Amino acid sequence: MRDVVTYFDPQPAPAELPVRLSSPFAHGPPHPLACRAAEELRLNLRHGDLACELGLGALEEPGGGKMFGVLVVAAPDGRVGYLRAFSGMLAGHWQVDGFAPPLFDQVARDTFWLAGQAELSALDERHAALREGAEPVAPRASLAEIEHLRAERSRQLWQQLSYTYVIPNARGEERPLGALFAPAPPPGGAGDCAAPKLLAHAYRHHLRPLALAEFWWGAPPVTGERHAGEYYPACRSKCGRVLPYMLEGLPVDASPLLVEAAGAVEDPRVVYEDEWVLVIDKPHGLLSAPGRHSPGRDSVLVRLRKRAPEASGPLLVHPLESETSGLQLAARDPETHAALQRQFARREAHERYVARLDGHVPGTQGVIELPLRIDPEDRPRHIVDPIHGKRAITEWRVTQRTDAWTRVSLVPRTHRTHQLRVHAAHPLGLGVPIVGDHLYGGDGTRLMLHAEAVTFIHPRTGERLDFECRAPF
Repeated sequence: MRDVVTYFDPQPAPAELPVRLSSPFAHGPPHPLACRAAEELRLNLRHGDLACELGLGALEEPGGGKMFGVLVVAAPDGRVGYLRAFSGMLAGHWQVDGFAPPLFDQVARDTFWLAGQAELSALDERHAALREGAEPVAPRASLAEIEHLRAERSRQLWQQLSYTYVIPNARGEERPLGALFAPAPPPGGAGDCAAPKLLAHAYRHHLRPLALAEFWWGAPPVTGERHAGEYYPACRSKCGRVLPYMLEGLPVDASPLLVEAAGAVEDPRVVYEDEWVLVIDKPHGLLSAPGRHSPGRDSVLVRLRKRAPEASGPLLVHPLESETSGLQLAARDPETHAALQRQFARREAHERYVARLDGHVPGTQGVIELPLRIDPEDRPRHIVDPIHGKRAITEWRVTQRTDAWTRVSLVPRTHRTHQLRVHAAHPLGLGVPIVGDHLYGGDGTRLMLHAEAVTFIHPRTGERLDFECRAPF
């Protein structure tokens, strides 16, 4: 047991113990005992005093930090201590002495994972050869066919991998990770966060969870919204289904997590429709597209295909994130779709968003240009990367202020995932996150970002069309 639990010395008095576990999704400071455990771990990290010799220098490199967690537990003999864990890998290792292990079955994973990765690499090489005009290896295939093969194989591999993760709960039950998200596959990185590792480790050693804390350590993300030593709630995207299952059977405070009931989101309102173009008002909480791993998942695209089965092509001109509401443009055929995308690329068509920011923004208007790429450590977040990132430009203008928040108009001149959210939150952007943007540092019950206007030239009639839809906040 000494290898599993770090016991407090001195032991806390009974009056210091929490009545029940706080929700992992709650904002605010953790229980004092969890803070005490976190501070001990921070001291270990600060001085390199760990139970193993690791090169942790990468944590201090730009964007190299990560989430760590502690779980205060009571042993069967009544003593109180804590467990430690990290998200993903630490210094290139999944398993590190003194930390909770990963949840996947290593033996089961090894039977297919390396071979599957090699297969994906081979498809990538074929794809690159075709793009460069080299002779493809037999059998001959087009770029589109290879892309489809890779996407399908990647989906199958991740689905297979998700069933090697064994997720226990406080009732003594177990389910594979894949089953918790079925029929859709889990998001990338699900099951690898610190909190699930801690709870699983506690259950398997007959320890009673008392208090949880997760904090960031190392250099902040390039987006700048997380800082060393500060506490953060569990992420909704990866842990929103995992942790509620794991906590079944424990007395836990009510969760602030807003769980979407399947089919509870209303249909998008049709603003304009003809035989070529469709403009809709997408509600907050509905995905734009289902994703390559779950093509049938409820979304705008799936609903549009049911509504217009004769339509062909990708339909959606620019997807909106599920948390963003507002106007969305769709095309009924590939030619119209391509024409609309060309208009946006040439800045002949425009979108305008409105956002409420969680604080004061200096200045009244300007242009933000910060290149973006996906954060390899914490998908689906994006980070600013001037070297490897893709160009991202946003025009902004303040439209209203109060002592607590700032309302801004945002016009994206490029269309990158999370562009407006990162450009708002990053210190080199507006420096203030959007209200409700839990991914980049904002508080609130919903993301206050709304696509309020779209302007374009109809590809078939040549008419200039303008549509506007007021934000619900």
